[in-house]
Amino acid sequence: MTAVVRDYGLTGADSRLAVEQGLAEAEWFRPPIDPERLRDLQVRTNARAARDTLLWLGLLALFGYLAFLALGTWWAVPAFGVYGALYGGAGDSRWHECGHGTAFRTKRLNDIVYYIASFMLLRQPTLWRWSHVRHHTDTIVVGRDPEIMFPRPSSPRTVAGVYLPVAILPKAVWRTLKHAAGRIDDDARDFIPEDELPKLKWESRAYIAVLAGTAAWCVAIGSIVPALYIGLPTFYGAWLMVFFGAMQHAGLREDVLDHRYNSRTVYMNPVLRFLYSNMNYHVEHHIFPSVPYYALPALHDEVKDYLAPADRSTISAYRRIFATLRRQWSDPSYDDPRPDVPDVSESQRSFVETGFTAWAGDAHDGLIDLGPAAGLAVGSARRIDRGDATYALYRIDPDDLDDGDDGSDGFVLSDGLCTHGQAHLAEGAVLDGMVECPKHNGCFDLCTGEALRYPATEPITLYDVAVRNGQLVSRLTPQKAPE
Repeated sequence: MTAVVRDYGLTGADSRLAVEQGLAEAEWFRPPIDPERLRDLQVRTNARAARDTLLWLGLLALFGYLAFLALGTWWAVPAFGVYGALYGGAGDSRWHECGHGTAFRTKRLNDIVYYIASFMLLRQPTLWRWSHVRHHTDTIVVGRDPEIMFPRPSSPRTVAGVYLPVAILPKAVWRTLKHAAGRIDDDARDFIPEDELPKLKWESRAYIAVLAGTAAWCVAIGSIVPALYIGLPTFYGAWLMVFFGAMQHAGLREDVLDHRYNSRTVYMNPVLRFLYSNMNYHVEHHIFPSVPYYALPALHDEVKDYLAPADRSTISAYRRIFATLRRQWSDPSYDDPRPDVPDVSESQRSFVETGFTAWAGDAHDGLIDLGPAAGLAVGSARRIDRGDATYALYRIDPDDLDDGDDGSDGFVLSDGLCTHGQAHLAEGAVLDGMVECPKHNGCFDLCTGEALRYPATEPITLYDVAVRNGQLVSRLTPQKAPE
């Protein structure tokens, strides 16, 4: 049969078609989950992330040292093999989780690990941060998602090209060189805000400077050893990254607004789960990206009855993947059938509500009733709708407010939609005086409204709120932005 060649670029015909069909920036299926339980699962801890990060870096240092001791012997081969897998493979999930901002509770710690891991993978931090935002917005939507690993029609050669990083990483290096010269490609311009584009040039130049310095070091000492520790591990260790990454979406359905059909959860042993930072629970991660990696097993237990059964092992997953890819060589329209996805009623096919309160509509002395104060615990949020407008009401620790004695008792009222992805902020995690968008993990300061973490760049508006006789009331007067 004649294969229909689709345009996987982000500025072509399929991109326009995705927009026309309502597949771009759409709402996706979410299974029901108790709001209080979801909030518990969204809590982050520096201790757990620090433990796992130090263990990863410690193993990297250990096997790097063993490889150094084994130089000149065959023992150096397995030692560098493990070093490369930790560097160019396990580094991927650390890059991923810290890029989401969910690994550590502290933003600075997430950023430090993100930039370190980005260099290990030769990924420009700004480029890939925004690329991954698009991936989560339009997962496996052709013409929209820049991270589709297996474009169709595929062939044995194109599949082998994915599993042999030496064939794909040179393209990433060439792209870095072009960006260093200020030549930003159209795909990057499609998903990166214009004011962020200059960062690509300087990040690329920094990478090239480090790699050039490593190359000069090799020449100066007449040995390839420095490059075996910096730069080359991205190539010879990336097999582990591909091994894990291909399981996420390979062979699954394109252009569908339900992660149960385009993402895969696979049960793994504790060692693989450590190396992969629990990203084997990938359906759960895509549906609830605000849940940190160490809470994903518990999240899986909460929602697994609404998802397709997980693959029992990596072996069983790869049997299905390769069987599907082989079928797609001759029939590009074929998908892994996923026959066991549970049927969920239409009433449940929506974003999780974290406590919906309809406005009473009563206004007394110019104050509008927002509902009872007693029903909102510290660290929780409530969606407020009034006419065509939507707001989010939060309760945070009064100590987190600039003025804890303002009569609000820790209650904060803001615009209801994220200024980036238009997701309902009442469904996000409320942590340390901030609210995190449930769609892309952008953060906003609930004292000022300021956008604190990408992809959010525009602030949200905060409104007056007070407690009167046990009721929360507001004039919906925007608060003045701090000078």
